[in-house]
Amino acid sequence: MLYRIFIILTILTSKSCPQQPDFNYYEEGIASYYHDALEGNLTANGEVFTQDKLTAAHRTLPFGTRVLVHRPEVDKSIWVTINDRGPFNYKRIIDLSRSAADSLGMVHDGISDVIIKARVADSHSNVGDD
Repeated sequence: MLYRIFIILTILTSKSCPQQPDFNYYEEGIASYYHDALEGNLTANGEVFTQDKLTAAHRTLPFGTRVLVHRPEVDKSIWVTINDRGPFNYKRIIDLSRSAADSLGMVHDGISDVIIKARVADSHSNVGDD
């Protein structure tokens, strides 16, 4: 009887716990977000930039990479998709859309310390050669 209860509880808890992605890319640094004047410009991958999408620019991660951006100061995280190159201020590691920055509560400050994590399909590929 105890064995059955154990099995049932194991199945229930394994289904209710979200799986953590297997990250193979990690970086800490400063994030900023796009100026409103860039709305409507083309991104490096050819998409029209809009502040409403959860997108970001990174210097080397492949286009289409989903990145988890975490702001430890307020313990908030957001998933974004890389669709542009930058930031061109080399003290920063990622440029976020306003929507992503707002989700992290960093619009007022303009910049923030962040941790970014990603699962790059082939970690031995020439990252950034899109």
